[in-house]
Amino acid sequence: MVILLLLAALSTSSTSDELSLLVFSKTVEYRHEAIPEGIEALRELGARRGWRVDATEDAGRFTTEVLEGYDVVVFLMTTGDVLDPEQQEAFESFVGAGKGYVGIHAAADTEYDWPWYGELVGAYFVSHPEIQVATYDIEDRTHPATAGLPKQWRRVDEHYNFNRNPRPSVHVVMSLDESSYTVEADAMGDHPVAWYHEHEGGRAFYTALGHTKAAYSDPLFRRHLEGAVTWAGGSAAR
Repeated sequence: MVILLLLAALSTSSTSDELSLLVFSKTVEYRHEAIPEGIEALRELGARRGWRVDATEDAGRFTTEVLEGYDVVVFLMTTGDVLDPEQQEAFESFVGAGKGYVGIHAAADTEYDWPWYGELVGAYFVSHPEIQVATYDIEDRTHPATAGLPKQWRRVDEHYNFNRNPRPSVHVVMSLDESSYTVEADAMGDHPVAWYHEHEGGRAFYTALGHTKAAYSDPLFRRHLEGAVTWAGGSAAR
């Protein structure tokens, strides 16, 4: 009897972790070379965690009926105006139904004329210096996206500057130490780069990391993405 109860508990815990992800990587402006690596990393995480991961660049999948089949939509390095008004409305309904959003890197370089999206992602990209090493300060090591990361994390990336500091309206989990690299124009001082918040009933997580192909084979960065998706899909996973 004890063995049967243990097996039942293990079965419940595994199914409760199942999530359905739609990874969306449509680009209208700049296209990042690391998109295939990002898709593959998310697929491999999904295979390990028991997630269903579908990847698309077809904005036509943003309908109420299609999105109902997913728990989390990941905007993977999208750029420009990627959704039309009807597709935007469907995505707003998706988030309003308590579902999750994860934005990766150039997701902040997307949909500048859609105010709702700007509030969802938290801030828009404005510029970046050359790709270089910098120190990331992990401000919250209890969040799934940052648990297990070093308190100060030295890594190479394309370090985004944003049109505003999102800190007043989001929970920042990671920021950049601007003294650790050459910022050039648009220094922010207080420089968040990963954060989360609840938005109109749903969950939104954004990370500015992930420009390079190498990032997606880095176990620490994969842990960061895994935690972000886990949190964004939390309401569906319970």
